[in-house]
Amino acid sequence: MITVNKILINHFGVPERSKKLPDPLDLLIATILSQNTNDNNSYKAFRSLKNKYKSWDELLHEKRSVIEKIIRVAGLALQKSSAIKNLITELDKRGNISLNFIQKFNNEKAIEELTSFKGIGVKTASCVLLFALDRNVCPVDTHVHRTTNRIGIVSAKTPDKTFYALNKNFPDGIAHSFHTNLIRLGREICKPAKPNCGACPLAEICKYPNKNLDNTSTGKKRDFMLLDNVGT
Repeated sequence: MITVNKILINHFGVPERSKKLPDPLDLLIATILSQNTNDNNSYKAFRSLKNKYKSWDELLHEKRSVIEKIIRVAGLALQKSSAIKNLITELDKRGNISLNFIQKFNNEKAIEELTSFKGIGVKTASCVLLFALDRNVCPVDTHVHRTTNRIGIVSAKTPDKTFYALNKNFPDGIAHSFHTNLIRLGREICKPAKPNCGACPLAEICKYPNKNLDNTSTGKKRDFMLLDNVGT
């Protein structure tokens, strides 16, 4: 993994991130909005919520249908508004609409707590750990799942299984660059159906048997990352 990380940094550079860590609840809501859509649309939805409400407490008495309309640009608005509304309601039942309490937990316990909320999976929970708490945890979305399995770093059938295999003995201090650059690799080069293996910086060490070496296109550059811009 260390070698892969170095090669990706040489190719894509060191990913930029905000010097100030975002609030964990902000990050969790942004991650919910990011599911099954692009970063630009989910960012628009997140900003719309932040501009509409001075604090997340105001969502407690807001109709779910109103939240749905506000975040429609992010897609799956019914599903996402339900998850957000449920999250706020459950936090209120605990006495405080905040996620600051998870900072005292280790990674395993923090993920257990976050995934206890309806609609929050392992990927979403691990994003909070990496981007809001600066933990050395590598979240696994479809891009990270696909690329790590093709490269041969892990061999797992689902993103959640890839997450646990990948993070079992994860090298210190590389989670953010490793995760972010693998997403860029998956978006721009290591695509699901027709990977551009001829342009891949990892082609020589990648174990994917069906390499498409004739395609040397680097694809469209897409370096805006939602979760690195939540706190800005």
